Amino acid sequence: LPPKSLSQSPSPFTRIRCRLRELRKRIETVKSTQKITEAMKLVAAAKVRRAQEAVINGRPFTEALVELLYTINESLQCDDVDCPLTVIRPVKKVALVVITGDRGLCGSFNSAVIKKAESRISNLKGLGLDYTVISVGKKGNSYFSRKDDVSVERFVEGVGFPTAKEAQMIADDVFSLFVTEEVDKVELVYTKFVSLVKSDPVIRTLLPLSVRGEVFDVNGNCVDAVEDELFMLTTKEGKLAVERDKVRVEGGPISPLMQFEQDPVQILDAMMPLYLNSQILRALQESLASELAARMNAMSNATDNAVELKKNLSIVYNRERQAKITGEILEIVAGAEALT
Repeated sequence: LPPKSLSQSPSPFTRIRCRLRELRKRIETVKSTQKITEAMKLVAAAKVRRAQEAVINGRPFTEALVELLYTINESLQCDDVDCPLTVIRPVKKVALVVITGDRGLCGSFNSAVIKKAESRISNLKGLGLDYTVISVGKKGNSYFSRKDDVSVERFVEGVGFPTAKEAQMIADDVFSLFVTEEVDKVELVYTKFVSLVKSDPVIRTLLPLSVRGEVFDVNGNCVDAVEDELFMLTTKEGKLAVERDKVRVEGGPISPLMQFEQDPVQILDAMMPLYLNSQILRALQESLASELAARMNAMSNATDNAVELKKNLSIVYNRERQAKITGEILEIVAGAEALT
């Protein structure tokens, strides 16, 4: 019988050529990914500036509105008139308004606020209190829709940059639940924008109204920022960069000699929906600013990793190419020596 033909294994130079081709493809892929992440970083930086400006521009109005509400409320105490939104009653059921993002690629932003909400739900269960959840944002909706053990009152889809219309829709639900005494307390769970590199998930009481002049969380800690950071796109060494600028924002004081032409009760009833709208809109704006800042940082880290990976792959590619050239030279020299 004729001997079986043995399959020839590829030569070392063929393997090197295949290896070089694979490395070139990987380097090109990393370059494309780097361009995408860098573009997403700059887009997020531009959007976070717009979102932070919305927060800062609305803050003096919100603080003045809170001061005015409590000024009216204090004047009503002498007349023994109570507003339903300021009544503190024994808590049997709590409504949690959980605000998350609509998209990913933003690090641990969504998971952090969901974890904060889960922690609060566990605390309420431990206290023997009932609860319900109003989920705002696609990521939160997707999470809570899979949780059969969590009572969800309503799912609210995000619409990009928050608007007063979106905030009013949530405020109407919250107002109805509290006034009809279906719930005795309403809490906001959202991400507080602290700075470009720091955002804290917080829980703050929305209803009944909190202490005068400041916004506090459920533990009595002030969550109002003393100063804010503004961001500006600039050029640095031929590339776009982000610069920070500290800005202190304060609302104007309310005159203690204010007189009301209309009945304070009517003014209070008319301003309560505006107050709820402004507080929810502010939480939505801060949450969006935090999401965009987290996405900008995540894309910045991804870009840095892509640069480092491209550098390492280029080093490996050059070594392989050098080995291939050296091997070819050795073959030529060996062939020349064999002919002599």
